[in-house]
Amino acid sequence: MENLLAPLLKQALKLHGPIDLKTMITQALQMGDEGHNRNRAGTSLLIRELAPYIIQTKFSEKEKTEVLKFIDSNDHFFLNLTMPACKCTMDAAKNIEFSTIVTAMARNGTEFGIRVSGLGERWFTGPAGIVDGLLFPGYTVKDANPDIGDSVIAETVGIGGFAMAAAPAIVQFVGGTAKDAVNLTLKMYEITAAENNIFKIPALDFRGTPTGIDIRKVVEMGILPNINTGIAHKDPGVGQVGAGLVKPPMNCFEDALQAFVEDLETKNLV
Repeated sequence: MENLLAPLLKQALKLHGPIDLKTMITQALQMGDEGHNRNRAGTSLLIRELAPYIIQTKFSEKEKTEVLKFIDSNDHFFLNLTMPACKCTMDAAKNIEFSTIVTAMARNGTEFGIRVSGLGERWFTGPAGIVDGLLFPGYTVKDANPDIGDSVIAETVGIGGFAMAAAPAIVQFVGGTAKDAVNLTLKMYEITAAENNIFKIPALDFRGTPTGIDIRKVVEMGILPNINTGIAHKDPGVGQVGAGLVKPPMNCFEDALQAFVEDLETKNLV
């Protein structure tokens, strides 16, 4: 990746110019992806966009073929672009006074943490959960590590587990039924501030994805964000051993809301 993939893609991107990832994610959602655990459409769109420019690079035919095969071999390749795109989107919503919208979620295999726009850079954490899902053949629950990774930034922006209605085939990977996927998306509208004006769900008459997790609504409704994610092996180097659904700990949202109230009290606003 360091010696071939990165320099070749850098050269291809110079030839191509900027890629509108938001538009590409929008297209992928309308082609059966949800933006986190199913990325077949997104990866296919990326290959289609870049292949003509990869061919034009000064690398050898063998090297260009190797890179194209590498990208094509992993349906999740596009997630590597979705995650930073989502992070850039949510960073634009940071540090807005009095805002109770979640701007970041992340987990490290031990803790799950959230950040809230009106509360700056503070993290509110709780114990990372165990992902409930389907394991690859040969693995058991005992092999699974608690929830880990930064890909949950996808749900923070309103895709992934919030857009499962767009990807009925995802249930073959994370478990459940196509009806479950629709119902999980519908439930997320109850804890979010808006419907996305770009990310649309065909199965819901192109309704925008539920976007902007509001800590007040999470605590009031008692509904936690739905996250679909990969299951990592507990031992380093093994990698992914399955996929499924998981939720953050409620205390993250309760603690954040308490901190928000305390901030208002110090400003004599309550």
